[in-house]
Parts: sequence; C-alpha cells; structure tokens
Amino acid sequence: MADLPILWRIRDFTRKLRAGADAALRSEQLLRRIHEDQMLAQIRQTPRYNDPLRLLSASYKVFSQNQEDGMIAEVFRRIGTASRRFIEFGVEDGLECNSAFLLTQGWSGAWIEGSAGNAVKARAAFAAYDIEVRNQYITVENADALIAELARGQELDLLSIDIDTIDYWIWQAIRTVKPRLVVIEYNATWPPSVRKTVANDPSMVWDGTNFTGASLGALEALGREKGYCLVGCSLSGVNAFFVREDLAGEKFCAPFTAENHYEPPRFDFAGSFGHKPGMGRWVDV
Repeated sequence: MADLPILWRIRDFTRKLRAGADAALRSEQLLRRIHEDQMLAQIRQTPRYNDPLRLLSASYKVFSQNQEDGMIAEVFRRIGTASRRFIEFGVEDGLECNSAFLLTQGWSGAWIEGSAGNAVKARAAFAAYDIEVRNQYITVENADALIAELARGQELDLLSIDIDTIDYWIWQAIRTVKPRLVVIEYNATWPPSVRKTVANDPSMVWDGTNFTGASLGALEALGREKGYCLVGCSLSGVNAFFVREDLAGEKFCAPFTAENHYEPPRFDFAGSFGHKPGMGRWVDV
C-alpha cells in the first residue's frame, strides 16, 4: 500500500503529458488551418483563380482528398454526361476518393482496390450504393481488358487513376475505353516543362517519398497522344484533369498545356507538408 502514492503521482504525470501533447496537436492543427486560410485568401484574389474558364474557383471537397469533388462537378456541368458511370482505382476504403460523392448522386461505378482488407471495408461502407468493388491489382498487362469489362459497354464518364507508382504506364495501356474525363495524379515536384515518369516496374511500391508517378509535362504529352486536353489541376498540385478533345471545345482555359495549368505542390491543403525526397529510376518520355 505504501507504493500507491508513487503510482498515483506517475499516473498524474502521465495524464498531464498526454494532455500537453493533445494541446500541442490541437495548436498545430489550428495554425495549419490559419495558414491554409491565409494562403487560399491570397490565391482567391488573383486573376488566374478568377478566370471563368479555369476550374480552380469551382473547387470543393466532400469525399475527395482535396478539392476534386467540385472540379469534377464543374467539368460535367460543362461537357455533360453520357452514362453517369465511373471507374476508379487506388481508392483504399472508398471514404476519400474522387467518385464517392458521385455515388451519392445516383451514379454507378466500379472500384479496383488491391488490398483485400480495404475492399471489404469499401463494400461495407457503400453497401447501399450501386458500386462494384473489385479486389484486384491493376497492371499494364490487364488494364485495358479490365477497364473495358467494368465499363459494361457504356461510354464511361469518369476514369480516376491513383496508384502512386506507375500511373503513367497504366493510362498508356488503356486503349479500348475512352472516358469523357480522366483524373490522374501528377508529381508536382517536377516543373511543367519536364517529361519524366517512374520506370515501368510492376513490383514498385510507393515508399511515401516524392519518387512517385509522373510529371505533369509527361502526362500532358501522353494525354495529347490519346486524344485528351489538359484542362486543369487541383489547387493542391495533386490531380490533373483531362477532357476528351472532342468535348473540350472552348469550354476550358486554353492552351491545354502543362505550362498553363500546372499548380505547384501545396500539400498542406492535402493534410501534410509534403513528401520527403526520394530517388529511384526516372525515365524520359
């Protein structure tokens, strides 16, 4: 019994440490939010942000990682929809992705997720919606046939690509289906004039660094080859938006180049302060 006061003091000290850590975390989150708000207020004053042909002012987040929900809605407001069907891969549990908001608006679609655990969670969370969750790894070899199968013979409205590794090579391999809109992550570490992507290594696993994906310049060139116009990028410098060229017309901000639409890495909008440097095999395309 004599040791009880010591245990109480240890517990009290531990409780105070935890309280201090919680307060520090809340303070950091508040400062980050203030910084984001200040940054956004400055950006909103610029002519670039307020250009009616750009997508930036339409940005908002519901389920997307950043502001993609609003930008996707604005694209389809301008170009219309065909089937109200999407395919997205790299969704994890589906609760933070580019197409979950569409499901709540009566769309149908398919998610391809390599993690069996995440696929189970996604099916459970969205059981009330018209979504097929396919637990499968998408590869350069199976991408075209898999997307064609999941499109169900319809004109696909949205294809969203986010696997943090060989995104460039996967999009290059998809040839049968021509979605109206393609949303794909780009690596904003590279300036827009550079055309680089990670090597086509099917065994690559993202290590959390900036050795990931492809530069915007590389994706712009690939999109042009495939008949797409680069019409915008998310304010956070994460996602690029490509509209099929027969639909783009004069509805978006020309020229449809990486130099015109590049947004720098503002990863604090994405909930972090950026990726640490990493290095692997980059290739020119």
